[in-house]
Amino acid sequence: MKGGIGQLMKQAQEMQANMKKVQEEMSALNVTGESGGGMVRITMSCNNQVKAVEIDDALVGDDKEMLEDLIVAAFNDARNKAEKTMQEKFSGVTAGLGLPAGLKLPF
Repeated sequence: MKGGIGQLMKQAQEMQANMKKVQEEMSALNVTGESGGGMVRITMSCNNQVKAVEIDDALVGDDKEMLEDLIVAAFNDARNKAEKTMQEKFSGVTAGLGLPAGLKLPF
């Protein structure tokens, strides 16, 4: 019985090390979300650190509400892309562990 627990602990430690490596990779991997046909772009890392906000000069004017809405839409697009990238990357780490599909990692 001890061998089974020891093997399970070893697998858990390996998974933890792999997850840490993937998290480090995700902090270095950037995605760009867009709105307004690319007039607003937000670049962020896959661990949700905003790196840059780009706003087309044509949007800088009187319509503050529209600009705010486009910034929110671009941020949400970037966040969704980052989440998808994280899920794809972590699926390889957790493969073969019998974890339920759709489990969000890291916990």
